[in-house]
Amino acid sequence: MDEACEQLYLKWTDVLEQENPNAYAWVVVKHRTIDHARARGRRPTGVDTAAFETAALRDAVDPIGELSESLHIYTAIQALPERQHDVIVLQYCLGYSTKETANILGVTPAGVRSTTRYARHRLQRALGLEKEEL
Repeated sequence: MDEACEQLYLKWTDVLEQENPNAYAWVVVKHRTIDHARARGRRPTGVDTAAFETAALRDAVDPIGELSESLHIYTAIQALPERQHDVIVLQYCLGYSTKETANILGVTPAGVRSTTRYARHRLQRALGLEKEEL
């Protein structure tokens, strides 16, 4: 994360010239996280892994079952196309609103809602869930 901030700082003038500086910053953070994971010989999932909270496991009746379910969901989210993946991570994992997500990604709120709808349908199929379950 420090490297992403440094990159943005060093290119701040270029960042401000972008059509949407927030969307540009999101891409920089994602790519720097991927680079960092690869440099450590790991799969590039740092942004996503950080988004999932493990505190819920402490209070779970079945922590192993909860962990297994979380990993299954995590795998399904990883398989989404990039834009759908980003929308799900930003909204459901990091808690951003539709408007905030739209601002970060440089799209309209209607675009976020549409992308969310397609992502949820894809996740429902991947997880074998009925519409009401997700």
